[in-house]
Amino acid sequence: MKSLRTNPTVIPDVSVNPRLAKILEKFAVGRELIVTLVNSKMKDYLEVWFASIKRVGIPNYLVVALDDEIANFCESNEVPFYKPDLVGRIDSVARTGVNKDVSGLKFLILWDFLQLGYSVLLSDVDLVYLQNPIDYLYRDCDVESMTDGHNNITAYGYDELFEEPSMGWAKNSHSIRIWLYNSGLFYIRSTIPSIELLDRVFGRLLKEPEAWDQLVFNEELFFPSHPGYNGLHASKRTMDFYLFLNSKVLFRTVRKDANLIKTKPVTVHINYHPDKLARMKAVMEFYMDGNLDALKPFPDGSEW
Repeated sequence: MKSLRTNPTVIPDVSVNPRLAKILEKFAVGRELIVTLVNSKMKDYLEVWFASIKRVGIPNYLVVALDDEIANFCESNEVPFYKPDLVGRIDSVARTGVNKDVSGLKFLILWDFLQLGYSVLLSDVDLVYLQNPIDYLYRDCDVESMTDGHNNITAYGYDELFEEPSMGWAKNSHSIRIWLYNSGLFYIRSTIPSIELLDRVFGRLLKEPEAWDQLVFNEELFFPSHPGYNGLHASKRTMDFYLFLNSKVLFRTVRKDANLIKTKPVTVHINYHPDKLARMKAVMEFYMDGNLDALKPFPDGSEW
């Protein structure tokens, strides 16, 4: 006997955002699309991001342009875009914020997409696409996310012992650990638990301006109900960490393994390294242009 894992999608409400509804009707495929949020400080990353998408031939993607410069840049490059109506402090963060500030806005802006009945593969802009990720989704959970983990146990969970010698016979306590889901690439279905997740995360970010949005995202997904707190009833799936690569896995493991390097990943997220643009371009050169030396100049980690 198995429980129901897949929640039903919401009934679309076009009145939430009629302008966005028209855009999504034009660019989404099967009520799904890839979405990224960008301001002019991330323009160079965006150019590589959509270049990889175009080379793969992915039709259903959309840039949320957070300022006029990005909107004009998208228009001149024939890239689908949507410029949201933001006000006050949120608009200021959108236009002038750095990656961390802008990242938290995704949990506000995605709300309209889900209420309109569209499921979204949310992507940070420091990703390279090598295959169409839509073809690799399971769609059985509210959220499917890439992981910051680098092997089976860190990506999918493991038992860690906590030792207290003073307890004698009962000195070992077991704990379940998993490395964080990366909120730079996750698929979120248009369901009520998914919308509640967005509400919870953005609500906390408003109250806790110094909080890291990725940590809040994970806490709301994983923390169980307990006295004084009602947990979120959202289902979740961890993406295959060899298909949806983080940059630690690529540069520390995959590029050194004669078998793994022959397999083309779906996406590569340069999340572990600060020299993002150079590594993004190298990933495209290696996997798309066949330059077998493109990844060699880079160290496993960063130099600072």
